[in-house]
Amino acid sequence: MLIKKERTIAIAAAKSGMGEKTARKYLRLGKLPSQCVAEHTWRTREDPFVDIWEEVKGYLETNAGFESKSLFAHLQRKYPGRFQDGQLRTLQRKIKIWRATEGPQKEVFFPQEHTPGNIGESDFTHMTELGITIGKELFPHLIYHFVLTYSNWETGIVCYSESYESLSEGFQNAVWELGGVPEYHRTDRLSAAINKDCSREEFTVRYQGLLRHYGIQAKPTQAGQAHENGDVEQRHYRLKNAVNQALLFRGSRDFTNQGEYRSFLRSLFVQLNAGRQKRLAEEQSVLKVLPARKLDDSRQMRVKV
Repeated sequence: MLIKKERTIAIAAAKSGMGEKTARKYLRLGKLPSQCVAEHTWRTREDPFVDIWEEVKGYLETNAGFESKSLFAHLQRKYPGRFQDGQLRTLQRKIKIWRATEGPQKEVFFPQEHTPGNIGESDFTHMTELGITIGKELFPHLIYHFVLTYSNWETGIVCYSESYESLSEGFQNAVWELGGVPEYHRTDRLSAAINKDCSREEFTVRYQGLLRHYGIQAKPTQAGQAHENGDVEQRHYRLKNAVNQALLFRGSRDFTNQGEYRSFLRSLFVQLNAGRQKRLAEEQSVLKVLPARKLDDSRQMRVKV
């Protein structure tokens, strides 16, 4: 613009903050300075991961859920003094490129609109496939899993069947940990909540009592439409990946007792929820008030001794 207004190139260059020689070069090329920068296609330093990249790919191919930071920390422990903290970014770039070019295909999903404090979803998921043992013996169990659909805050408890007692204990623990109750509670067609016989009532008597006690409305999925409970179903998959990853870095799938395993899960839920605090705060501000006490979730039976 200045070259059209000023009497000489020298004046225009001075007002532009550059030397006359530089100004003449850009005028001759007919390009902006940013257009004259050569593309950076060479490495400025040697790749520190070139010798172990096949090993890293092996980890990623075995479990694509590995996080770059966790994998980098593992490599620092395995090769003491070889990798500096500043090289984490290099590993993150390499893993990002690998996932884009060679990694597993991305899952196709259709996002749903969620609002704070509206829906909490529940379901059970089997954990036996992860090969967890207690005192060297296989520990067959399930996890009752609760998720808030807006913030994805989640928690769960170890249980052994999809019973009403497990549903009640897990749900109550979740809302008391949250400090409030969402507007709706959604499950799939759990026998612990939904009548399977020809009863005119859709929900079981005990489940209706739980709903009334907490002032929450039920939202069951339609028969054969499990995707309607999609948030907790997706969290099942991600939770198992996270548990498996934590077990890999722990170096053992065996626990001394169930208490140690439950503490391990509790710590993992805390880590998973750490990045959801902002959206969780939005949810907690609109959750409904808890009742004065928990509902007894045990079953009373009269027996002859």
